[in-house]
Amino acid sequence: MDTFQKLKKQIEPIVSLTDEELAIFTGALVPKKISKNEFFLREGQICDFVGFVNSGVIIYFKSKENGDEITTDFAFEGEWISNTQSRLTKSPSTFSIKASEDSEILLISQNDLDTLYLQIPKIERLGRILMEVAYLKIAAQSMELQVLSARERYENMLKKYPKVFQKVQLYHIANYLGIAPKSLSRIRKEMMG
Repeated sequence: MDTFQKLKKQIEPIVSLTDEELAIFTGALVPKKISKNEFFLREGQICDFVGFVNSGVIIYFKSKENGDEITTDFAFEGEWISNTQSRLTKSPSTFSIKASEDSEILLISQNDLDTLYLQIPKIERLGRILMEVAYLKIAAQSMELQVLSARERYENMLKKYPKVFQKVQLYHIANYLGIAPKSLSRIRKEMMG
């Protein structure tokens, strides 16, 4: 299968690129394999790239002083990953991003992305729309954590990511939902029984 097939499928509903524009865009992307638990971005590093998850699962997390990890987000096949704040302000990342399973990422550097924005205005439109989608995801996540019960957050996660339990450790799922692993196990039992 064409390395860029999933990417093409994901962007086609957003922008219509000519074959030439698509060739220029995909020519700027570099496939990178990331092994399970390998970092895409480490806390403290400046993010100067954007990645498309071609395969695998990615976890965003913050490390605590005691070594615990607070999972803040996931990215699955067909989603984009980056630390936008670090990338746009050229400041050190306040969190890390790593692979939860062996993954393949299509990477583009910020410099190449800036060049493409000037060269192909439709790519800039794509970037703007993807930023809007990312903002809406963060806003919804923030609202859910504030107003929904743990069970409702769990149900929403299952709707959004039906295969999450096959792909991500229970600890990370519970952590993302803002509950203890025991509470997540109890909720799962109640829903199954």
